[in-house]
Amino acid sequence: MLSALDRKLVRDLTRLWAQVLAVGLVIACGVMTIVLFVGATRSLDETRSAFYERYRFASVFASANRAPERLKRDLAAIEGVAAVETRIVKDLILDIDGMIEPAAGIAVSLPDAGEARVNRLYLRQGRLPEPDRSDEVAVVETFASAHGFRPGDRFRAQINGKSRELTITGVVLSPEFIYAIGPGDMVPDQRRYGILFMPRKTLAAAFDMTGSFNSAVLTTLRNADVEVITEAVDDLLRHYGGTGAYGREDQTSHAFLDAELTQLEAMAGVIPPIFLFVSAFLVNMILSRLIALEREQIGLLKASGYTSVGVAWHYAKMVLAIVLVGLVIGSVAGAWLGGSLARLYAQFFSFPFLVFAGSADLYVIAAVVSVIAALAGAASAIRTVVALPPAVAMRPPAPANYRSLGLDLGILHSVFSQLTTMALRHLWRNPVRTGLTALGTSFSVALLVTALFSFDSIDHMIDQIFFQTSREDAVIAFAGDRHPDALRAVRRMPGILAAEPYRQVPVTMSNRHIEERLVLEGLPSMTDLTRVLDRDQLPLALPSNGIVLSDRVAERLDLRVGDLASIEVMQQDDRIVHVPVAGTIQSLVGLTAYMDLEALNRLVRDGDRISGARVKLDADRLGQTYAAVKETPGISSIALTNLSRANFRATIEENIVISITIYTVLAVIITFGVIYNSARIQLSERGRELASLRVFGFTRGEVSSILMIELGVVVLFAQPLGWALGYGFAWSVAQGFESDLYRIPLVVEQSTYTTASLVVTAAAVVSALAVRRRIDRLDLIEVLKTRE
Repeated sequence: MLSALDRKLVRDLTRLWAQVLAVGLVIACGVMTIVLFVGATRSLDETRSAFYERYRFASVFASANRAPERLKRDLAAIEGVAAVETRIVKDLILDIDGMIEPAAGIAVSLPDAGEARVNRLYLRQGRLPEPDRSDEVAVVETFASAHGFRPGDRFRAQINGKSRELTITGVVLSPEFIYAIGPGDMVPDQRRYGILFMPRKTLAAAFDMTGSFNSAVLTTLRNADVEVITEAVDDLLRHYGGTGAYGREDQTSHAFLDAELTQLEAMAGVIPPIFLFVSAFLVNMILSRLIALEREQIGLLKASGYTSVGVAWHYAKMVLAIVLVGLVIGSVAGAWLGGSLARLYAQFFSFPFLVFAGSADLYVIAAVVSVIAALAGAASAIRTVVALPPAVAMRPPAPANYRSLGLDLGILHSVFSQLTTMALRHLWRNPVRTGLTALGTSFSVALLVTALFSFDSIDHMIDQIFFQTSREDAVIAFAGDRHPDALRAVRRMPGILAAEPYRQVPVTMSNRHIEERLVLEGLPSMTDLTRVLDRDQLPLALPSNGIVLSDRVAERLDLRVGDLASIEVMQQDDRIVHVPVAGTIQSLVGLTAYMDLEALNRLVRDGDRISGARVKLDADRLGQTYAAVKETPGISSIALTNLSRANFRATIEENIVISITIYTVLAVIITFGVIYNSARIQLSERGRELASLRVFGFTRGEVSSILMIELGVVVLFAQPLGWALGYGFAWSVAQGFESDLYRIPLVVEQSTYTTASLVVTAAAVVSALAVRRRIDRLDLIEVLKTRE
């Protein structure tokens, strides 16, 4: 049996259902974003951890030119190492039916007997290749799906210059290649990049690696010091062309997945607080007005024996009821969107499974945070209930003490009509409410700016990376460093219009106790296809003596122009040289460092060498060029810039469109919640005044214009504030996305601010029109009979 106060609560909620729903939707958005972002973070993290553990993902990775197999025992004997697997890993050119362009691939050897002790494979279809069958191969699922491959299908691969037809025996997943990116790509291209697993005997015979390995992966004990282990591995491999061991955090697939988790955490820190703040503001608006309207009832309740705490709890239960509406809607929407997000991630990350982790404690956290935010917003209103004596409550409230606040009404009357002056005067005399309403609306603008700036930033990235810096059509990589004569051979290939050499050397760069592993790239002093740009986006001539660092590297190593950087060349007996920093540049991708090609060759001391060539292609002879690449033994891969750019844009824009759709819906909900509630409250406060104007002969449109003008001014003031907040939120998101892999530039175009404002204004107009219908339907007699 409901008590009298509970029956009153039900009546109030029924009467105010539209406002309760509007606030509930805003709370639901906060709950949904908490469930979505935190749940997605947990889902990725827990799935990754389970996959890593079950399939023994390595903790340490190392490579060398050619190391004897006997070193495996020495690697296993390092303190803290749990298991070791030595392998042969080689780049391949793949020739797939139906593809004119060559695909790139990596061949990874499988043990001749038994299952790998490290980086085990998850078998999705078929079986693994048999050790004595040189034409059998297992491929990763993403590559197989892109081409519709099934066990039994065939394709050709260039293995050390010889074309072989390979038969697919199985489709697999590997913890090492959850996120597989091909050479020159910024996002996975599942069609043009494949991971192949072949018997070790096959690769050893093809590359003359019998009794040797060029890759080692190690798992470690739980409390092992990975840094000490990597140093010990380097000591063992240094005489065999070791390129430097590194931990899991620097492994490409793991690093990209880790960056995605960092981005989700950044979004969870920016988006939910917006909705929690707005919901607290809206609860305060509704409850304050309700308490003001029920002032006499509160006095009667207290005079009848109800305690202040009991009455306060009555209004607190109203707040909890509103939160409950938001929790139900937000939890359902969050779970549904979380499942959709899990399916989206499944397209990018190769897990055996990926289930959205919507655990019970996540909903409890969302509920607790929402209740705290709503009660915090209601605290001041509830406090007035507790402090209101019955005798005072039963008397009409004292008239508002209006002050001019420095506003010259004469000027207003001379510029605006009488009705407009009334609207502006009401806003001016309630500055706190007006400011908070504008602030609440501004969050809608800010949210859209935060979403839309992604288009501006991505366009800037594409222009800088693919049109200003990397202007080549393709990047040809050699199977090992070659004499510069190889560049002349590339220039003689059909369809090659121009070619420029480059060399890439893995090094460890340090400054005092700080060090970073990166690839030092050597280029001719002035190039046309690939340009190093200074901070003014002008081509920079590489100095003949010195090194140019990206700002990210300089910041990480605490280096400035003129400082000496210590460079350890891993493949040259760990020789350390000191090179002055000649300049810094802004780079959006990776940790980059450049030297003049001749200076780099002098530094390495192994003669004139190049790692590959960046080339300009004749569009009319692409078929001949691709055929020549497939038939040239010394080429290990070719990255096609145009295809990489198109794939990058398509992938990013697909994700951005999804994000913007969600953010637009959320922004509209905020706008509706703020504007609709504000209009309803103003209507309830000024109903007698508006009805009196109707009696005096003003039309419905003229009376409605007072409220519309007030809302219009609020929305207008919200725009610049929303732009400023949006820029701040965009900066926070860009900072949260920043990693060693890539940086998102903070670029916000004027069109972004305009679009955000138009969307919010349209949503505000719809919300205001919904209230205008109530003004048109005012019962003049009933309204005029109410007490002031």
